Amino acid sequence: MDRFIIDGGVPLCGTVRVSGSKNAALPILIATLLTDDPCVVENCPTGLRDIRTTVRLLESLGKKVTVEGASVRVESTGSLKTQAPYDIVKQMRASVLAAGPLLARFGLVRVPIPGGCAIGLRPIDIHLKGFEAMGARRIADQGDIIMSAARLKAGPLKLRFPSVGATENLMMAAAAVPGRTVIRNAAREPEITDLGAFLTKLGAKVSGAGTANVTIEGKAKLSGARHRVMDDRIEAGTFLIATAATRGKVRVAGAHAEHLEAVLVALRRAGAKVRVGRGWIEIEMRARPKPTAIKTAPHPGFPTDLQAPWTALMTLAPGFSKVREAVFENRFMHAAELGRMGAQIAVSGGAAVVAGVEQLSGAPIMASDLRAGAALLIAGLAAKGRTVLQRVYHVDRGYEAVERKLAGLGARVERAR
Repeated sequence: MDRFIIDGGVPLCGTVRVSGSKNAALPILIATLLTDDPCVVENCPTGLRDIRTTVRLLESLGKKVTVEGASVRVESTGSLKTQAPYDIVKQMRASVLAAGPLLARFGLVRVPIPGGCAIGLRPIDIHLKGFEAMGARRIADQGDIIMSAARLKAGPLKLRFPSVGATENLMMAAAAVPGRTVIRNAAREPEITDLGAFLTKLGAKVSGAGTANVTIEGKAKLSGARHRVMDDRIEAGTFLIATAATRGKVRVAGAHAEHLEAVLVALRRAGAKVRVGRGWIEIEMRARPKPTAIKTAPHPGFPTDLQAPWTALMTLAPGFSKVREAVFENRFMHAAELGRMGAQIAVSGGAAVVAGVEQLSGAPIMASDLRAGAALLIAGLAAKGRTVLQRVYHVDRGYEAVERKLAGLGARVERAR
């Protein structure tokens, strides 16, 4: 397995360009199952493991997929299958998003129940109850969920929690069901807005995406479309936090202030100088960060995907900082590994209290999940001495060519086997 070798203590300086959003590209690619016409998805982070897994999923269901650089073309090769393979679903929970398009088009879908993962159980009951409200029936069989419906019906849906995945799945299903569906208490993340724009290009009419109430006017037959995926706000936020941790100065191209308002507020409270422009954010940090408490929340709150990187930054702040995780129940797996580098973190339930140290020390460490890996990478960049980060395949799920981008900012980091 690959690992990163990091010689830390070098301030990040320069300009870096983020890739297209993984969290937006995944549902958009899966939404191509809604049509037999060709679709082209541009600005797609095709170097990521999760994107490659999604390509495999589409091919296993009967699509022809052609990848050229950051462009993905999806075409029909005939009839689609309605069963998602377990060996793909177990690698990427987002595979369950295939349920919505397939159920809406063919009245039947069989998907393996996704298992737990390092950051929590993340049940799919919100997805399933939404499909049932649209008229589907479900049975469990040998670890799979089978959903069937003679015909899904449009109508009002209300989510008990603004789940991003459930909102996306139900939006895709509703796009192929004639009539008006309104999803209340929907997720408001920018990636939802991007999916709504793509579904509208396919021929559905989506309004309110990015608000708590999303309206979808569905059509029985949807067409192909070309779409450019939004820039990755989580990658942008990670570079901003890494710059603060290393006391550098970086302009992040492809960062949009309206997508990261809660993060920018926290960075300014921590002492960073932040400037924003159209399509870029610049950050400068010359001193240790100030202790700054955060609490994760659905958008527009502080993103749970940036909680681990923020915790890494707070290990360097004098005094005490509190980090509360209110989205996932087990997302402090990085705390123990940061402790190997000299961090002082006490975790209790859904919160961590961080007692900042003047400097972290390089150490052999191991990533347990994607965002924990990003946090440990940031810690290694800021630490004194050499850090060897193992299991970087987790990082590769969400950060495209991250070691090359960091090296372009002056970091001493390389990939090794």
